[in-house]
Parts: sequence; C-alpha cells; structure tokens
Amino acid sequence: MAGTNFAAFETAERTIRRMQESTSQSYPPARDPRDFLTRYQPWRPFVEIGFWVFFFSLHATFNTITVMIDVDRLKLGFAAWEPAVWEWTSNLTFVCLVPAIIAFERRFPLYIGVMRKHLPWHVLASIVVSVVHVVVMVALRKAIYATQGASYDFGNWPKELVYEYLKDGRGYALVLVIVSLYRLFILRLQGEARLLDAPDDGPAVEPVERPERFLVKKLGKEFLLPAQEIEWLQAWGNYVNLRVRGHDYPLRSTMAAIEERLDPQRFVRVHRSFIVNVAEIVEIEPLEAGDARIKLKDGATVPCSRRYRDGLRQLAA
Repeated sequence: MAGTNFAAFETAERTIRRMQESTSQSYPPARDPRDFLTRYQPWRPFVEIGFWVFFFSLHATFNTITVMIDVDRLKLGFAAWEPAVWEWTSNLTFVCLVPAIIAFERRFPLYIGVMRKHLPWHVLASIVVSVVHVVVMVALRKAIYATQGASYDFGNWPKELVYEYLKDGRGYALVLVIVSLYRLFILRLQGEARLLDAPDDGPAVEPVERPERFLVKKLGKEFLLPAQEIEWLQAWGNYVNLRVRGHDYPLRSTMAAIEERLDPQRFVRVHRSFIVNVAEIVEIEPLEAGDARIKLKDGATVPCSRRYRDGLRQLAA
C-alpha cells in the first residue's frame, strides 16, 4: 500500500511539474512596470522630438486636405500644390520654434505665484515667435514658388501679421499646455509623495505634525523619503514638488500647509512658490528692488522675495 501511495505521489508531482512548465511557456513573466522610466530615459529625447514632428505633420496634412477642399468648392483657381506649400511651410517653421518656446518657458515658468509676473513676458514672446514664424514661412514660400516659375504674394503685411498672430498665439499656448501635461505625467512616473498617516493602533513612531519622512509611491512601489534629504520645494498648481537628488516628487498640498509640517530650523520660505533647505544653499546673490537669487548645491537657482529675506538671514546666520 505504501509503495502504491509513493508511486501515485510521484505521478502527481510529475503532472504538476508539466503543468507549471506549460504555463510558464504560454505566459512569459511580465515586465516590472517600475523599470519603465529607467528604460524610457535614453529614448526620451527621440520620443519628444518625434512627438512634435508627428503632431505638426499631422496638423499640416489635415489642413492641406481641408484647404484643398475649400479651394475646389469655391473655385479659387489655385494649383493643387499651393495649399500643400502654404500648410507645410507654416508647420515646418513652427515646429522648429518649439524648442525655443520650451526653453523660454523653463526660464519663465507659469506656475502659481509667478504667473502674474511671467505672463507678460510670454505674451511678448508669442509675438516674437509669430513674427519669426511669418518671416521664415514667407521666405520659404517665395523660394518654392520661384522653382515653379511663379511668385508668392503675402498681401498686406500689417493685416496679415495680425491674422497670423491670432493663429500663432493659440499654437504658442497649446505648446505650453502640452508641455505642462507631459511634465506632470513624468512627475507621476517618478513617484508621488504623501504624508505618513497616524497608525490605527498605538503611538506614531515619529511626530505626525512634523514628519521626518515622506511616503513616496512610484508605480506600485512604496519607499520612505527622509525630510532632511529634500533640497527645495516648489509650488506647482495643486501640488508641491519635492526636489531630491535631481528628481521631483509631487505632493498634493499647498505651500502654507506643508510649510507648517517642516522643521523651521532646516527649511525656510524664500518665495511664495519656493521653500529651500538651508543646508543646500551655496550663494545668495542680491538683486535690485530688494530681491535675491539663491544658488543651491545641485546647481539650481531659486528666487528669493524681499519679504522673505530677513527670515533667510536669521536662519542662515
């Protein structure tokens, strides 16, 4: 009887092993989603450039088809190639200006606290972008028309510049919106932070009112972030970004609320939208009107408003 049981056990074990091997062959192990951002970083420049090229190419294609239909319907008498030249020269020129728009937005970001100050600069920048767009676009059209033995007339320049700016201004704003959404998506991939909750039973291991660590959730993985490692904090809409070793971890909070939870001997408010770790400050450069510019160890520069300079001096002393 014992031998029979042993043989039956071996048979069952072999059956289970075959089932496991069959399952592993049919369903390969899934990739760990936590590695996505790491794998994506080397490809990130190509994806970003490819997105804008694809976006404006698609826009040029749809507009070309629409204009061709209008030309044919209204019997305007333009050659079939002319609408394609109009739309592609316009979109090709604008996509080349996108890097300049993004770089300008980094220099003058539009987050809460500095939007009122920086918005006029973006209005001016949108006008400059539109003028450059029109000048280059018209030059390309004239060159292409010349190859076809024809001439291109842009028309009344003041009137046409206003018309083009109405379109280019929307394009400028759309680029900023897309960049902001993409940046928020990347921040979410890097990890979203939150304050530690009080335990259901027993005392907390650290003060809940002034936490020593934050809980960061990154694509299903959770880890603790020591508060003292935060280099600086920046308000961003409904979030506060915690900058740690080159990474931003968004925390759903207001600057006023998070300021109350930080150690006042280590962190100091220097601007409506910035809090810095005093230990990370390398240099304070005075500016006109009583403001200042703070240089940090990671190479970042943070503005310091006149109203917060006294508190910074006292803590840094």
